[in-house]
Amino acid sequence: MNAYVILFVYLLAILGFVGFTLFLNRALGPKPASTPAKLQPFECGVADATPVRVTQVPVKYYGIAVLFILFDLETVFLFVWALGADPLDGFMIATLFLFAALLVLILLYVYRARLVEAVTE
Repeated sequence: MNAYVILFVYLLAILGFVGFTLFLNRALGPKPASTPAKLQPFECGVADATPVRVTQVPVKYYGIAVLFILFDLETVFLFVWALGADPLDGFMIATLFLFAALLVLILLYVYRARLVEAVTE
């Protein structure tokens, strides 16, 4: 049997089970009535006394978040490389140096663009 057929049958079984359980919940589950008390916001049994203050997050923080995700993914890829480098030959060492060079280039760009300093000001 083809591997894609097995995957497709497995996917259909998962979707069928999820659909069946959602149907059972809808058919057999309780149907509570909407009351005004049920529609009010609730937090630990205490009524909200202060107004909600929603402030915008400055755009410069998103750059730091993207940099964090970038360096986090590079760390994960470095661990994957270390696990996959079983025959440590010249090609694997060259890929490590290429990876490290790209990491240094990104760090230099972050330093030269002063991306971190823009957030801490």
